[in-house]
Amino acid sequence: MKNERRDGQQADDLMQHPGHLLRRAVQVMNLLWDEEVSHTITSPQFAALNALYAEPNLDQRTLGQRISLDRSTMAEVVSRLCDRGLIRSERDRRDGRRKTITLTTRGLHAVQHLIPRTHAMTDRLVGPLQANERDDLLRLLSQVVRANERR
Repeated sequence: MKNERRDGQQADDLMQHPGHLLRRAVQVMNLLWDEEVSHTITSPQFAALNALYAEPNLDQRTLGQRISLDRSTMAEVVSRLCDRGLIRSERDRRDGRRKTITLTTRGLHAVQHLIPRTHAMTDRLVGPLQANERDDLLRLLSQVVRANERR
């Protein structure tokens, strides 16, 4: 129910604003991430590790594109993961101008440990939904992201 103000305006019901709900969903996801996945590896850091697990020897720009991070955020993620000994960066043997990033043994073990934990977190996040609703949620979120991505 909306409260009537003296000026005739009514406050919006934020539960009808997709942006508000998406922000709240991210808050919930971050809380669940901390409980289920890791206190030290962030979701973007995991995304980088997972991308390198799937596709070793990526350069930083390509890695950023794979996980949809801008250059400055990607540089910070790479720096933190290097500092933790989870990835290493080396000059490409074929193209000395290019640096490739690979998982270290420690990074490989970390991502293998984290993958099932991300599944547990996802199960908690979308647990209230039926299987078809989960599919619908992914489809709709993907559609919104694709429609609004800057290329």
